[in-house]
Amino acid sequence: MPEIAHIEVETELQRYFAAARLRASDYGTHYVALWDSLEQASSGGKRVRPALVLAAFAGLGGTEMSLAIPVAVSFELLHTAFVIHDDVIDRDLHRRGVANVAGRFTERALAHGAVGTQTGAWATTAAILAGDLALSEAHRALALLPIGAEQRGRLLDLLDRAVFVSAAGELADVTNTASKTPLSVEEVTVTLEQKTAVYSFEAPLMAGAVLAGASEEAIVALGRFGRLVGVAFQLTDDILGVFGDPARTGKSALTDLREGKQTALVAYAGTTGDWPAIAPFVGKADLTQDEAEEARVLLRSCGALQSTDELAIDHARRAVAALDTAAIPAVLRTTLTQLADTSVNRSR
Repeated sequence: MPEIAHIEVETELQRYFAAARLRASDYGTHYVALWDSLEQASSGGKRVRPALVLAAFAGLGGTEMSLAIPVAVSFELLHTAFVIHDDVIDRDLHRRGVANVAGRFTERALAHGAVGTQTGAWATTAAILAGDLALSEAHRALALLPIGAEQRGRLLDLLDRAVFVSAAGELADVTNTASKTPLSVEEVTVTLEQKTAVYSFEAPLMAGAVLAGASEEAIVALGRFGRLVGVAFQLTDDILGVFGDPARTGKSALTDLREGKQTALVAYAGTTGDWPAIAPFVGKADLTQDEAEEARVLLRSCGALQSTDELAIDHARRAVAALDTAAIPAVLRTTLTQLADTSVNRSR
């Protein structure tokens, strides 16, 4: 994302939160604190989704950045909403070592004398409401765009699909953990596509293209690229969730194993003769560092790590191939090809 566009996105987000806090002041200090927590949850990210919106918009001939910035902000707020709600689902009070909305309201509850289950109620309520507020503004930002009704409708349909499909993926991600046997690799990749690829990559790229008035061929190509590169990104994320350096990734390398998360690593391992030795470590709530290292050794030796890495690389390759059309300008193709490479060659 060009520096000036990045600044404009940040400025628009700051303007939104400042206005919301001012409105919130009429409803008490706790509500102002909620908006403070929501702004904190939205800050510090890589702004991948706004960058994709703006890359597609500019790359396909869009020039009115005053229209593109609200769309970029919409998808960033959608991401913020999903992150907050995901933390509620996972019962996490921190994200990347910093108290999240639930964590901040846990501290606030204790400071105001809450006891017993009241503390958890404060945390869960604040986080759910914060996510809902961000989700509401994501829709409002698109609904108020001063563009034609048909174009606005297409943007809202993209956002609606992103929410609808991501909800299905999030539910599957949770319910899959109850499976007594590993899922198939195909089932895992479908869940990754639904939970993350659609809202994080497909929809932002397609939205930028729609806003730019691009051809249907270009819009479809970007959608396919987004789905494939999004899965590649998440497959790499799952590898880092077990084999990554917590100091670089910002997340524990024990959590996925302890929770019994159904990843491609587990799916591949389940098809090998080493699975009986690996299975006791998957879903073991009190998994130790030594046990996790033993699991990593087995996941390497059975070929699960290499197979998952190859699957991610294959998705990235097919994503780049989807751009091989005259409908995608060379400069945009180069930018997105670099994104595909980064999606599988990263340490965080």
